[in-house]
Amino acid sequence: MMNQRTVLVVDDDPDIRKIVHIYLRNEGYRVFEAEDGAAALEILKAEGDAVHLIVLDLMMPRMDGLAACMKIREEHDIPIIMLTAKGEDLDKITGLTTGADDYVTKPFNPLELLARVKAQLRRMNVLSAKQQAQSVISIGDLTVEIDRHRVTVDGREVALTPLEFAILGLLAGNRGQVFSADRIYQTVWKEQTGYSDNTVMVHIRNLREKLETNPREPAYIKTVWGVGYKVD
Repeated sequence: MMNQRTVLVVDDDPDIRKIVHIYLRNEGYRVFEAEDGAAALEILKAEGDAVHLIVLDLMMPRMDGLAACMKIREEHDIPIIMLTAKGEDLDKITGLTTGADDYVTKPFNPLELLARVKAQLRRMNVLSAKQQAQSVISIGDLTVEIDRHRVTVDGREVALTPLEFAILGLLAGNRGQVFSADRIYQTVWKEQTGYSDNTVMVHIRNLREKLETNPREPAYIKTVWGVGYKVD
């Protein structure tokens, strides 16, 4: 029963909430429902660490998905999958920039969403063998504590999403090695490439904004033009 993992489904359409609830419940998940971002925040306030993943609609009344995502990220680093009715790259990038880990475009196949839920929860529990063996990685003023899921820069703790932490752990744990966007996507997302370039690029940009004094001249995550990214 997946150790009774709990998913919070946030959407103003009760039919969508119902179908997602049914698919998740049939896979053994516990499910909470909320009709907008404000209701989702109330559930998180009451349930705390009991929620392991959030499926969050982008367009909702009262508090939309972007506003809710930003509020959630102030206190929680649990995976967030954004649902959007729009297919434009700008909407996807905006969702990722505010702290979402993945997105699914409406109309969607519930089985695809279920697969992404499983992948996100699996990623939360699995680190590469190399990262496990190397529990603390220090590079200049940057320290990555794998076991504690903690990152500091010059003694300042930096809050990262699960995917941001996984990308940083991959690059820092293989210092000097260049990883293409496709390889990062396949390793961290554990999926074949599809729309990896924009997805990886946005997460790298978010990491730089959080880690670097000057993101335009990064000291840690370097771009090797035409090839990929590395940590020196």
